[in-house]
Amino acid sequence: MTPTRKRRVYMILIIIMGVTTAVSLMLAAMNKNMEFFYDPSQVAAGEAPVDQLIRVGGMVVEGSIVRTSNTLLTQFDVTDNAHSMTVSYTGILPDLFREGQGIIAKGKMNDTGQFIAAEVLAKHDETYMPPEVASAMKNKAAQP
Repeated sequence: MTPTRKRRVYMILIIIMGVTTAVSLMLAAMNKNMEFFYDPSQVAAGEAPVDQLIRVGGMVVEGSIVRTSNTLLTQFDVTDNAHSMTVSYTGILPDLFREGQGIIAKGKMNDTGQFIAAEVLAKHDETYMPPEVASAMKNKAAQP
């Protein structure tokens, strides 16, 4: 092999290794930022991971909102018409949050099986429902 050809082969190998390293770093960064959606039935079945950022959603159950006096802690139940789960949130809830409305909560399941929300998102008008919540509710209503 001539010195020029050898140099080209080394350059190509260095470029391939650089691109491979860059792609693997990008995939690792994307994997850490992914938030998977779970409905209350999946959480009840134990499919939701513990201590990993996830989203859960459904309809807020009528009469389930419990506010703690002197703190911003609020607990409420979320349902997909098949199962319900309790969500704990410390903070100011959105103005559109109320019973019977669709919500998505971002947070983590703790090791005791309780969902601790870091953020609660409420729908923005009376006709909108988050797509994940709508499909989960539709799937649960279709099952016997």
